[in-house]
Amino acid sequence: MTPDGILEAAVYVHDLDAAEAFYGGVLGMERILRLDGRHAFFRCGKSVLLCFIAAATRLPPQNPDIPVPPHGAEGPSHVCFSAHGADLVHWRGRLEAAGIEFEEDFTWPGGARSIYVRDPSGNSVELAEPKLWFAEAE
Repeated sequence: MTPDGILEAAVYVHDLDAAEAFYGGVLGMERILRLDGRHAFFRCGKSVLLCFIAAATRLPPQNPDIPVPPHGAEGPSHVCFSAHGADLVHWRGRLEAAGIEFEEDFTWPGGARSIYVRDPSGNSVELAEPKLWFAEAE
């Protein structure tokens, strides 16, 4: 057996309001849960992006019914969102209109395009065509 997908992925942020403005506002993801001082979670297709304040996730669980072990990371990480090639032009315009600075916008040797920006906490955020990894996509 192997897992059949990524259900959730996490980035660690410094400011939940800024994370919500970026992921919820600029990227348009639906916020599904927020606990001030700890986390905000966003729906992304059939996956969930978890935005955590790292220090808060290293504390022992407070609720015995939800015994999530302590975790957390320091420093910038990376997340890549899937976007169809034709939509990347619109994504670029939307990000530029929001004043988001681009790190890179290029086409990989296999033909997939990727756009890279940083979220307010410095995490690397990529929007890429699915054919980057899956030849049958698009």
